[in-house]
Amino acid sequence: MPQFNTLELDFSDNGVATLWLNRPEKNNAFNGEMIRELLLAFDEIETRPTLRFLLLRGRGTHFSAGADLTWMKESAKLDYSANLNDARELAQVMASLYQLKLPTLAVVQGAAFGGALGLISCCDIAIGAEDSLFCLSEVRIGILPAVISPYVVKAIGERAARRYALTAERFDGRQAQHLGLLAACYSTPELEQAVSDWTSNLLQNGPAAMRATKALMQEVKHGELTPALRRYTESAIARVRVSPEGQEGLTAFLDKRKPAWQEH
Repeated sequence: MPQFNTLELDFSDNGVATLWLNRPEKNNAFNGEMIRELLLAFDEIETRPTLRFLLLRGRGTHFSAGADLTWMKESAKLDYSANLNDARELAQVMASLYQLKLPTLAVVQGAAFGGALGLISCCDIAIGAEDSLFCLSEVRIGILPAVISPYVVKAIGERAARRYALTAERFDGRQAQHLGLLAACYSTPELEQAVSDWTSNLLQNGPAAMRATKALMQEVKHGELTPALRRYTESAIARVRVSPEGQEGLTAFLDKRKPAWQEH
């Protein structure tokens, strides 16, 4: 497994991966090294087919304060071509997380500014603290939330994304839940128990079924009904029903027992 300076990647015995943003002294702000390490981490996760799902978290007080100031100063000195390369690396991080085959759950505490909203939006599910603080802050410093914008729009909708990208208003966890960015929010003392509860719930589900369901949801997207989509859904359920996990799940249900993946 790669060695990381800005991240921690842990694997539990029950198949849960936890990827920690690990620059707490810098409020987990992005820099070039973290972006490159995130790509390595996602590649490592994809090589492990037995993983059940991924938790994305931040060490310390904050999930992530966005871009590192020192890195931004260095970027300001780069020419267009070098800035384009930086943008492409960050865009690849977002695309890799969004397209990750296993389910993803972000856990947010403290600040989540700028590009951090991109990471949260790329996850399948996000939960957070009621007093967490979110901001698309880019326009305040004369730039724009370009590469994260497609994912933020998918997460909270076009109208809300326009508002917060243009105003750079800050909003808390309750508003993030109202917008759909968070599935649920909790008081800070309750957050760790909530992570445990969400983890326990996800572990009840068939690992292959969750991956197949994620692929299904990405294919269906906005639900445009086409003959090709209908054929995809027909073959998807047929494949899963005859798979070993599908057979085990159906047999266990009919026998009124727990399926094998719940017996750990």
